[in-house]
Amino acid sequence: MKKFLKKAGCLFIIFGAQYAQGQDIHFSQFYETSILRNPALTGIFTGDYKVGVVYRNQWSSISKPFQTAVVNAETRIPVRGEANDFVSVGLLAYYDKAGSVSLQTTSLYPAINYNKSLSKEQNTFLSVGFTGGFIQRSFDPSKATFDNQFQNGEYDPANPTGEVLPDPSFTQWDIGSGISLNGTTGQNNNVSYVVGVSGYHFSRPKYSFYSDRNINIGIRWNANAGVSVQASEVLSYQLHANFMQQGTYTEIIGGGLLGWNKMPPSSTAILFSIYGGVFYRIGDAIIPVVKVRYKDLSVGVSYDTNVSKLTNASNLRGGFELSLSKTGLFRDPMYEKSRTLCPHFY
Repeated sequence: MKKFLKKAGCLFIIFGAQYAQGQDIHFSQFYETSILRNPALTGIFTGDYKVGVVYRNQWSSISKPFQTAVVNAETRIPVRGEANDFVSVGLLAYYDKAGSVSLQTTSLYPAINYNKSLSKEQNTFLSVGFTGGFIQRSFDPSKATFDNQFQNGEYDPANPTGEVLPDPSFTQWDIGSGISLNGTTGQNNNVSYVVGVSGYHFSRPKYSFYSDRNINIGIRWNANAGVSVQASEVLSYQLHANFMQQGTYTEIIGGGLLGWNKMPPSSTAILFSIYGGVFYRIGDAIIPVVKVRYKDLSVGVSYDTNVSKLTNASNLRGGFELSLSKTGLFRDPMYEKSRTLCPHFY
């Protein structure tokens, strides 16, 4: 009956796990999850620290909804001496739950990033980052059903399954690294940019509840780019793009946000901003986004409007996503250098 188990009752766990070796979790507001897409983006923000949360709920119109949440924290530490270099450290944790048998993934990724100053005038940095953490995967066998439990066409959970299930959880270790170039340019350094590449799963951790060493998580390659322009005291805009390839799976997403900013009198600090824009995940979804920022606190809301071959089943409904982030400054004078030397991304 194990053959039936693999083809029916737990198809999502057995076959789906093998297929998923080419599909890590992803977010439409990808620019809010730096460690997840390139550890060399850790610490590339305005301020001394940043904390954030992103929550995603998708495919509720088709099946049991897939739920994903990320929590991350980052800070920047200046290097003593004449150099304008700084070190960034961060920690990201995520939780993902999918399917009728609650296939869960819980991960913890600490990251470190060294930012080498290339130009004092333009605040240009070459950054090299590393991350390494653990991944735990599990499912709930009590939610699985088998053909032996159906008698005369009726399901009775009290009937024996006739199956020997594997250990419902396992843990594995993972390694990733990346490089990025980021800085500012333009009049009064009003243009900030970042480009980078990264790779994850260099340790090729296994992904099989049956301890099959031939089933591994494929290496995921990422390329990312972003630009932020303060066009005037009132208007600004951002453009972001991300490319991801893992096995036979490829994802390309890009788009932009147009912002209106309000500054208090006699100040260059932005008090309030509201952004609106749209992103497109090629072959999958059109994603309208609204983002509101007050001082150092920002909230973003997006929704995936599905335009793939699943449209007939999804009725254009894809996934809802909410992000919340907070940046700030430390009062300790030792952080004064990091306040001034960094590209301005919000």
